[in-house]
Amino acid sequence: MKEFNILIAGSGGQGVQTIGKLMTEIGMEHGFEVSFIPSYGPEMRGGTSNCGVNISTEPIASPLVVTPTQLVALNLPSLDKFETSVVPGGSVIYDTDLIGRAPARTDVTYYGIPFTTLAEQLGVKANMLVSGKLLAVTGFCDPDGAESTIRALTAKRPAFFEPNMKALRAGFAL
Repeated sequence: MKEFNILIAGSGGQGVQTIGKLMTEIGMEHGFEVSFIPSYGPEMRGGTSNCGVNISTEPIASPLVVTPTQLVALNLPSLDKFETSVVPGGSVIYDTDLIGRAPARTDVTYYGIPFTTLAEQLGVKANMLVSGKLLAVTGFCDPDGAESTIRALTAKRPAFFEPNMKALRAGFAL
């Protein structure tokens, strides 16, 4: 059985929900069982935002992500709040541009990457870089396997397809 219980958290406007929806769509397209539960404050942009994504080869008993196998933390409050909930042996992906403290645990794998700076340098969105890294860490799909999902999600705005694929591939390679 292959199972990923992913928690993605940050501030409203960072693309947290977009990452979650993208992972869900990619998982669904590749025949996995999936669930997606968004959570955000009423202020949305600038407020807190997180979502839980389950991707599994087996039916999902509960859509809640209480003990994530992977945590994506895009700001310090999110890392502070959710870091302790990651299962031993799990992984934490975080943006070192926005989180200035060292990891607190020794029983999880950390991927500290300056996503914000890299996104500015490449002229892409940081959330798509993060999505690429998350695909690499979970291993359930590579960027080429996600291409049709990205194409479908950008169908109404085709100019976004190439930059999103560029970011996804760059994040996967980090």
